[in-house]
Amino acid sequence: MLKKSTKILSLLTTVIISASLFAGCSKSSKPKGEEKVLNLYTWANYVPDNVIKEFKKETGIKVNFTNFSTNEEMLSKLQAANGGQYDVIICADYIIKLMSNQDNVLMKQIDKSKIYNFKNLDKTYLNQNFDKDNKYSVPYTMGSQMIVYDPSKVKVPIQSFKDLWNSKLKDSLVLLDDPRSVIGMALKKLGYSINETDKTKLDQAKAELAKLKPNVKVFDADTPHNSLINGDTTVGVMWGSQASAALKGKKGLEIVYPTDGMTVEEDNFIMPVKAPHANNAYKFINFMLNGKISDMATEQTEYVNTTTAAKKYMSKEYLNNKAVFIPTAEMKKTEHIEDVGSASKIYDQIWSEFKQQ
Repeated sequence: MLKKSTKILSLLTTVIISASLFAGCSKSSKPKGEEKVLNLYTWANYVPDNVIKEFKKETGIKVNFTNFSTNEEMLSKLQAANGGQYDVIICADYIIKLMSNQDNVLMKQIDKSKIYNFKNLDKTYLNQNFDKDNKYSVPYTMGSQMIVYDPSKVKVPIQSFKDLWNSKLKDSLVLLDDPRSVIGMALKKLGYSINETDKTKLDQAKAELAKLKPNVKVFDADTPHNSLINGDTTVGVMWGSQASAALKGKKGLEIVYPTDGMTVEEDNFIMPVKAPHANNAYKFINFMLNGKISDMATEQTEYVNTTTAAKKYMSKEYLNNKAVFIPTAEMKKTEHIEDVGSASKIYDQIWSEFKQQ
């Protein structure tokens, strides 16, 4: 009897020790990415609150927002964090190209096998020049820059970027607080590409900006439409979503597709190379490519949807929004912002001097 009890005790001891070891091993091997947190870095108001609430409801993952105003600001912060701190960043096409060309690539290569809904993407937005084969990026939205003005206050023709230099528009413009946007306008006025790298042509653009400065009253990357709505300005250059908000906020405002051609930008999800919650990042990107969720996001932010799965959910109001869907003839005149390589230093200098004038 004692021998049997000893055996039972020995067996129980072994089981307890084994269970303890297993539990300890399980705890220590649990990947950090399983923590119910996602650090998202993007522009303000770019992912609607109800979409975030739905994501948390479905996954239990809490989203922490950090916002930037320009792609250049984002890159500076990401470099300071050495490719860590954030899990998902939503940024523009050209900055992805710039980052992919750096010696120390701060983006994680996308494992598409972890994004089931990748199949929902419209092929129109895949395999672009800034990221062939979508090695680092997953499309989110596309938008175009346009002019919005108040015809009851503006008594000069507004058909192109060139018209914004009219001296009668002194102290009446709101421009995006974005170097590539504003310098691009000056280059367009001169008949050049927004991606010009020739120093002589860039110097000409610099001279044009000096002439434009007296007309500029406000720089605002996030809410340029507000100054049009409240009457502080009468003409503005902004993204389509902001133009749509302007028209909804004040009756009588009109949209102009500049005859010298618009700038378009495709914004994408990327993952920093040291994303602390990479598994959650994949879950978030996959969630955002769900047709219904994708439609919720773009109908509220009023950008072009990049998935085919969202089409059956799109409202007539969204499909008829001329700030979102640009006529084919106008789209043929558009130009994507691209990485300008070493010329970016010239752009930075031009922008700095322009803002200080």
